[in-house]
Amino acid sequence: MTNSTAIDDADPPIPLESVERGSDFARLSRRITQAGLLDRRPGYYAARLGLVAASFVGGWAVFFAVGDSWYQLLVAGFLAVVFAQIGLVAHDLAHRQVFRSRRSSELAGLVAGNLAIGMSYGWWMDKHTRHHANPNHEDHDPDVAPDFLIWSHEQAAESRGLPRLLGRRQAFLFFPLLTLEGFNLHVSSVRALLRPTTKNRAAEASLLAVHAVLYLGALFTVLSPGKAVVFLLLHQAIFGVYLGCTFAPNHKGMPMLRGEEKLDFLRRQVLTSRNVRGGRVLDTVLGGLNYQIEHHLFPSMPMPNLRRAQPIVQAYCEELGVDYLETGIVSSYAQALRHLHDVGASLRAGSPAPG
Repeated sequence: MTNSTAIDDADPPIPLESVERGSDFARLSRRITQAGLLDRRPGYYAARLGLVAASFVGGWAVFFAVGDSWYQLLVAGFLAVVFAQIGLVAHDLAHRQVFRSRRSSELAGLVAGNLAIGMSYGWWMDKHTRHHANPNHEDHDPDVAPDFLIWSHEQAAESRGLPRLLGRRQAFLFFPLLTLEGFNLHVSSVRALLRPTTKNRAAEASLLAVHAVLYLGALFTVLSPGKAVVFLLLHQAIFGVYLGCTFAPNHKGMPMLRGEEKLDFLRRQVLTSRNVRGGRVLDTVLGGLNYQIEHHLFPSMPMPNLRRAQPIVQAYCEELGVDYLETGIVSSYAQALRHLHDVGASLRAGSPAPG
């Protein structure tokens, strides 16, 4: 059934029948394949990558042309948007939506992630792959680990330290904390590359170092120290908020899984994901991730095909009686924030910390 209303209860229950239903996804996959929606879109990606690359080069060209001026804060905002778009391109590369070859996808991902925006492509790909395998699973999805925020009542009861402190007012702190997400990506990338087991460690570290030298060198060569620091803070803050606002509507406030709770692939992806309605402008702004259900079911599907897959997937879920949630952009954030606030209720009431 189609559900466009907000989720009122925290941690809503998921039907956990252990019946094997792999054939449900197989039938849907055949429909999608027959519609040609898994076919590559080289023309689209050539245009998209060309436009993003031109914006990146153009933004830095304007930066050097403007010189030591407070007008550079406008350039910082523009480049933050471009950096986020490059991050979305890296996401598509990681899922091999752009190139069939793993090697080509990896090389392009290293250029886009490590060199262009200073984010370890390998670290992020590993993290994101684990998220796709077990979305909203408290034990296996790194995106709902209680590092800073708390995503379930069980996490709230078990929380300590900073997550417990922030959890009391986390709904109000959510957007302010996103201003730190850009910095968090850089720090997490460096920490990952300090581990000797990291794949392509030398190449990734070298590209991150080149990015840091060029980025910081440009800022502190063209701008006075004060302006350079303000530019850096504003640029990274907007970058973090943009990326956070892109990913936040997709799963936050949706059902959570714990322990040995299991669902078949189709239900695991559909019931823990939320679509966001919108036109082509929103598709571009969010990189197609507003079709989160379709993306999780078919991660390698090219972004422009997700819009066409949506009615097929929605109709099929209705046939099966599987809840399919689609809502507006404002409602999606409201649901996520309401969930965060509800999860923190026990902490605001002064529940004792675990012994």
